[in-house]
Amino acid sequence: MEKIDKLDKKILEIISQNARIPFKDVALECGVSRAAIHQRVQRMIEMKVIVGSGYIINPKVLGYNTCTYIGVKLEKGSMYKTVIPELDKIPEVVESHFTTGPYTILVKLYAKDNEHLMELLNNKIQEIPGVVATETMISLSQGVKRQIPITKPE
Repeated sequence: MEKIDKLDKKILEIISQNARIPFKDVALECGVSRAAIHQRVQRMIEMKVIVGSGYIINPKVLGYNTCTYIGVKLEKGSMYKTVIPELDKIPEVVESHFTTGPYTILVKLYAKDNEHLMELLNNKIQEIPGVVATETMISLSQGVKRQIPITKPE
């Protein structure tokens, strides 16, 4: 993998704060040409340093008022390979992680309300073959959300 240099990191800091910023503005702030910014961003996409961009949608505006984390225990850890595709079929599931600790999988999902959450748990997640138990944690408030730091914290 090619190394990323100081300029690449500066570009990443700028575009991670605002993915819609025009390259000409990034170039101005970095003191290089727009073409240089374009080439470097393309290279970082090819290197998989940048793996996506887009808009962040507020789930509450769409009626999804309950953010929930669900610890899922499986019959056997190896069943992860068959359970994940089933979780992927549930549109309200936005993340899943194969984890160490008391749960095999940690799921993040959004529900419209507690009734909707109960439906998702009872009729979808707990019905997946291999799921033996779930523990639900409702997020009351998100305190921190950010990208990893581009440069080393001081």
